[in-house]
Amino acid sequence: MDVYGLIGNPVGHSLSPPMHEAGYEALGLDARYVTFEPPRDGAAAAVEGAADLGVAGLNVTIPFKQDVLAAVEPDSLARRIGAVNTVDFSGETPTGHNTDAVGATRALHAHDVSLSGTAVVVGAGGAGRAVAFGLADEGMEVRIANRTESKAHDLAADVPDATGHGLGSLADLLADADVLVNATSVGMEEDATPVPAEALHGDLGVLDAVYRPLETRLLRDAEAVGATTVDGAWMLLYQGVEAFERWTGRDAPVEEMNDALRSRL
Repeated sequence: MDVYGLIGNPVGHSLSPPMHEAGYEALGLDARYVTFEPPRDGAAAAVEGAADLGVAGLNVTIPFKQDVLAAVEPDSLARRIGAVNTVDFSGETPTGHNTDAVGATRALHAHDVSLSGTAVVVGAGGAGRAVAFGLADEGMEVRIANRTESKAHDLAADVPDATGHGLGSLADLLADADVLVNATSVGMEEDATPVPAEALHGDLGVLDAVYRPLETRLLRDAEAVGATTVDGAWMLLYQGVEAFERWTGRDAPVEEMNDALRSRL
């Protein structure tokens, strides 16, 4: 039996176990997905322990995504992002990957959103950093808007063909944009949006990384003007799909994994 898992603290709320196990069941794989909750200073020890136990792959979530970098050989994307959310133990040395970036781009592709032209990413934290690199690697011009404008400038300095801005510039940034991604938590705890409704238009593809609730105020506003909307569960799904395919070498059963995920939201 192959064992895969997730390290995080806390980790009890994770939707990864049912999503991945639905994938194993659909393909008839003899595999299980378990969770580990090491102490907050225990990232490196957790990776080493998982390797010793013969764990085949690990997902990594808060607060360990940066700490794990020192315990693995990160690929180019994970190194540039500065965070690892997937560890592969199939080689002599554990390798680190970041599937958050691909999760966003695959979610947009799945909804026929063209990743050419200009993208606006709201938020310069961990999720915003991954999304910005993912869209830039697709060849998009990336405009990063953040409440603290200096953080947007700092991130833009690392991302190819990117610029940093304050939230007050969103109307101008979105006027000719093709893609909008909310990579902040705004909309999770309250019916709020970081983007003025009047700045949205029907030519946008809009992804909100928030998945609780699935229908955020931003997505309602975007739908009202005819934009293509993508809820955050799709990004969550596809980052898991990417890890699943890396570990197993099989095409993930996306429909079954999506059903398992959404049944718990």
